[in-house]
Amino acid sequence: MEKKIGIIGAGSWGTTLANLLGSKGFSVTLWVYEKSLCEKMTKTRENDVYLPGFMLSDNVVPSSSLKETVEKKEVIVSVCPSHIVRKIINDIKIFLTDQTLIISASKGIEDNTLMTMSEVFESILSQTQLQKMSFLSGPSFAREVSNKLPTAVAIASHNRKAAEEAQQILATPYFRTYTSADVKGIELGGAAKNVIAIAVGISDGLGLGHNTQAALITRGLREIIRLGEKMGADPLTFSGLSGMGDLVLTCTGKLSRNRSVGVSLGKGMRLNDILSNMSMVAEGVKTTRAIYQLSLKFNVEMPIIKQTNLVLYEGKSPQNAMKELMQRGLKHEME
Repeated sequence: MEKKIGIIGAGSWGTTLANLLGSKGFSVTLWVYEKSLCEKMTKTRENDVYLPGFMLSDNVVPSSSLKETVEKKEVIVSVCPSHIVRKIINDIKIFLTDQTLIISASKGIEDNTLMTMSEVFESILSQTQLQKMSFLSGPSFAREVSNKLPTAVAIASHNRKAAEEAQQILATPYFRTYTSADVKGIELGGAAKNVIAIAVGISDGLGLGHNTQAALITRGLREIIRLGEKMGADPLTFSGLSGMGDLVLTCTGKLSRNRSVGVSLGKGMRLNDILSNMSMVAEGVKTTRAIYQLSLKFNVEMPIIKQTNLVLYEGKSPQNAMKELMQRGLKHEME
């Protein structure tokens, strides 16, 4: 065993990464929030709630103890939903050392502060610990990675050595990892694409066709780039894996939870009813409000984000939202 790794979060993605790392020979402890599920996974060697059909690697040990998961581990992978990242990191920081490599795989914006995940980590950890941080993003459905289908992702860090270390740890013959220095761009692409996916899902639920889908994806990307530039990201990042790559996947893939929320909204279902029937988190629902608030804060025009927010939280009909988008004043394409 080359390294001892702790993974925080046993959803579909956390379980997938645990198996990926376990298959490489690493000793992996996987934190499972639900104690009953943890006990079941220990007995059956399967996460039948979030990743049914895939057996856990022999090197993966489920645990309901954060201390056991994190203490004396050389690598920590945070895969919990964005809205609980702050609490989890505060709970585990006493177990982290200056040598702990930390990889964040959570995609989202913190609701009340409008912070990206890197900003949340920066508000909690020391400067030395932050030098060992990297952020994973890109087009990667958990089930396809679990099936070992070819996948490419991006890993960003302010410290090149940390990114390259994470790159080596995660890389497999079917999981190709690329490094980046643009943490802000990686994070914004990974968060905002979930909102555009809800919008595309709404259009699909309304039966509006491929033209509409393509328009929303393309114009949605333009909105993300505008916000990213205002927040200090490199616009070129959004043409890469964590930008266009993840956007296309999440907007068109049948495995996308955010797109499925939009489809149900387009068919007339209420948001609360949709969410009550889901066992996994659709990050875009919370992220919609946060990205809209960021657009106001940075004075960035984001009409698709605005209309999606109105549908989710103000009761606007999907039909009227689409009508308003199409009847806006005419502009140059790059505006």
